[in-house]
Amino acid sequence: MRFFPPLAVLTLCSILATPLLAAEEPTALTGCAAKRQAIGSQLDIAKTQGNSEQQAGLEKALDEVTTHCTDASLKRERENKVLDAKHEVSRRQADLDKAMKKGDPDKINKRKEKLAESRKELQGALDELDK
Repeated sequence: MRFFPPLAVLTLCSILATPLLAAEEPTALTGCAAKRQAIGSQLDIAKTQGNSEQQAGLEKALDEVTTHCTDASLKRERENKVLDAKHEVSRRQADLDKAMKKGDPDKINKRKEKLAESRKELQGALDELDK
């Protein structure tokens, strides 16, 4: 005695499997490909908004990236940004230490804020390095 005909079982299985197949995420682009895609997305937005000046600038940027960008050069550029950010954090830390020795509360607070900004920029540069 059959409860379900084979066609019904196949249909039921395919319906249940569809969300699983749709849940697969495409691999994220990295390096120059990601940069081209980001510029392309901005270019599409500029076109839909009719912003011709921004569109021209983005088309030039896309052309430059397509022509000159290599993953190795992009990685080097991002590594240099990280190094610059680390030097800035070190400099700000030294400024804070100097202000703490003098004991001026206003300068200490300003230096703490600047150090926090520099650390945030460093974290941003580190995040970019992984892209």
